[in-house]
Amino acid sequence: MTSPDPVSARLRDYDLDDLRSRVLPERGGEVNDSIPQLADADPDLFAIALAASDGRVRRSGQSTTPFSIQSAVKPFLFALALHDTDGDALERVGIEPTGEAFDAIKLESGTGRPPNPMVNAGALLTAALVAGGDVAARNDRILRGLSSFAGRELHVDEEVARDEHALGDRNHALAHLMRAEGTLEVTADDAVEVYARACAVRVDVEALAVMGATLACGGRNPVTGEQVVSASVARDVVAVMATCGVYDGSGRWMRSVGIPAKSSVSGAIVLSVPGVLGAAVMSPPLDRQGTSVRGHIASGLLSRELGVHVFGVGDTVADRDGACPVGDHDDA
Repeated sequence: MTSPDPVSARLRDYDLDDLRSRVLPERGGEVNDSIPQLADADPDLFAIALAASDGRVRRSGQSTTPFSIQSAVKPFLFALALHDTDGDALERVGIEPTGEAFDAIKLESGTGRPPNPMVNAGALLTAALVAGGDVAARNDRILRGLSSFAGRELHVDEEVARDEHALGDRNHALAHLMRAEGTLEVTADDAVEVYARACAVRVDVEALAVMGATLACGGRNPVTGEQVVSASVARDVVAVMATCGVYDGSGRWMRSVGIPAKSSVSGAIVLSVPGVLGAAVMSPPLDRQGTSVRGHIASGLLSRELGVHVFGVGDTVADRDGACPVGDHDDA
């Protein structure tokens, strides 16, 4: 059944500049100061982008201002690990929410696995599972993979990578704990170096929105047409984003916003509406869960005003006009 007010029409007519102007006056939150580059972020930076299933990208605000992707890289590391291990990564990392902070020094009881790929322990492990015989090879594979998700060549901020590695004490602790449990097969320092470099990849909201859309479209980039990962991998990643992507605020996020998403300490949020669109919001001031304050508000307004809450009664993804053809439909 076709909706009388299809999402495609709402997307075409939606005023992103108006949305930004309504949210911009919000002054809550604090800029993360875990590394100098994040501490120096402009608290007034506020950009939004939408990438539709037909490849059109719309934006508002400082949409080409670059920033380090930080924790928003985690869904894509998980996707690459699943792809490169033929799904074996699902045996190596859990997929359950924790109710704990993103950097909690905690593994699954009895297994020694990270609880899910969206917390730091899980991301350290999934980055280490990406194909490559050494650190340089894994770094190259990750950067090429992220570039395919974005539909453009991405680069690493070398200063951010250096400081993430040098100042990531809790990440080093988590990596050593996983080594002690037999979960992590590479050295702790190698694991932290690869993850730190992945977090330091520079994107803007346009690139991040296309990355979210690639997951939403079953692993196929709607701008380039490249099948980056399989439909089943994209499905698994988006499912874990829904349950774990906003850490101990994930349940509240899915009730109120209803779009699978991943937050980051840079202030970026990447969102994926399955079969419909990807979106990204960037605003550095964070709430206590480490989620952008303006980004959370803007995401909620987008969800309501575009009618894309994935659990919205009467407006399910299956009913929506303009939904993208979802990947290669494999069942692997």
